Amino acid sequence: MKSNKNLAIFMDHATAHIMEYSLNPMQSVVISSNFTHEDKENTLNKSENLMHNKEQTKQSIYYKKLSETILNYKQVLLFGPTEAKTELHNILKADHRYDDIHIKIGQTDKMTENQQHAYVKNYFSKLAE
Repeated sequence: MKSNKNLAIFMDHATAHIMEYSLNPMQSVVISSNFTHEDKENTLNKSENLMHNKEQTKQSIYYKKLSETILNYKQVLLFGPTEAKTELHNILKADHRYDDIHIKIGQTDKMTENQQHAYVKNYFSKLAE
């Protein structure tokens, strides 16, 4: 059963800051991609093809973690400075389990945690009007 709570994810290809919007003070939980710069250098020294395969595998795991979290919400806002949010949104649109979840995308610059919280509060308070 889905909750009536709203979820916002500020993300790029490396990290996602997950924020549940409610009347309580907002807190962020961070999920990381686990594909580090060291991984990139090590695999690139062996083979560029191997590096891309490893990066895609870790990116897929990262998006899967985020997708599992999103399943528990009715309203989701994906926002951030890169195209990662669009890539995740495309994955979610292809999966019918997400058909009843209202997902919006917002393009932003890099933000501090306080700026992220203010953006999320502003977005969801406008929806409630």
